[in-house]
Amino acid sequence: MILHRYFARRFLWLFSATFLVFAIFQALLDLIDQLRRFDEDVRFADILRLTALKLPEGMYQILPLVMILSTVALFLGLARSSELVVTRASGRSGLVALVGPVIVALLIGFAAVAMVNPIVATTSKKYADLSERLRGGNVSTLSVGSEGLWLRQGGPQGQTVIQARSANAEATVLFDVSFLAYAAEGGPIKRIVAKSARLEDGAWVLSDAKAWPLAAGLNPEAGAREHAQLRLPSTLTEEDIRDRFGKPSAIAIWDLPAFIDGLDEAGFSARRHVVWLQMELARPVFLLAMVLVAAGFTMRHPRLGRTGISVLSAVLLGFGLYYVRNFAQILGENGQLQPILAAWVPPLASLLLALGLVLQREDG
Repeated sequence: MILHRYFARRFLWLFSATFLVFAIFQALLDLIDQLRRFDEDVRFADILRLTALKLPEGMYQILPLVMILSTVALFLGLARSSELVVTRASGRSGLVALVGPVIVALLIGFAAVAMVNPIVATTSKKYADLSERLRGGNVSTLSVGSEGLWLRQGGPQGQTVIQARSANAEATVLFDVSFLAYAAEGGPIKRIVAKSARLEDGAWVLSDAKAWPLAAGLNPEAGAREHAQLRLPSTLTEEDIRDRFGKPSAIAIWDLPAFIDGLDEAGFSARRHVVWLQMELARPVFLLAMVLVAAGFTMRHPRLGRTGISVLSAVLLGFGLYYVRNFAQILGENGQLQPILAAWVPPLASLLLALGLVLQREDG
């Protein structure tokens, strides 16, 4: 037990140090990127705030790399200090040294999914809102529920609230839709109801529409006009809606099941969100596989030589498994694989491959 605690403590310290180094490096890169994106009119305090809001998402994405490098550093240090040799000489298998790091890796994985994931979701949404506000002061939001879809778009003339009973999977074609336009100073100026609305470049194209002016002292019904087709200017793009509507990482994992149910009730496709939910649940398994991959290549005495090649092989194999995992995610989102298969097969296959590598190196 003492030996397990010792190895676990060293691994946790190395993981924390590696994570801190990568966080500083990531923050500096993000700070330079933000300074290039925004002109001198934006305050430096806002630039720092953007950098801080973007940092959790970036670190969350490279967590497998931090895990594999921490494991490499751990076992290279144990090998150079001959602590692995002493462990084996005491009658214990080299696999005993893995118990502590494996437990720590699983705890880190569970903590990342349960606690860090909601933080990343919150900071990602706040980063997107602040970035849009600093660019032009227009923030667009979207929500989905059993009553349909609600969308707010901003523009130089003011805000427009859009409500639709249903939509296509990308939310670029709305059905049974209503538009409520507000002036820049905040008062409503027009209401439009249409059978459908299609988003094109720079405008919504409405079919079978009826518009009511809402000016003070004017009878809305008397001024109502019907249009077979009507174009309304819009600052939204398909990419904007996809980021707001189809970015599962912007939703905390605790809220994802309810959000998926809301999408299903409203008639929208929730495949991307289901795949993301399953991949987040499988994240601890993938992080554990990264630990075993690194251990399989570095649990050897440095006298055997070729340490650099072993470290490079571990990192390259980790990158390869990460690529396969992302590729399976794309196949799952496109409907070519079942969400559970796309999310769980790559981590489990990586775990079995790494375990086989460790057993072959240790027990021949």
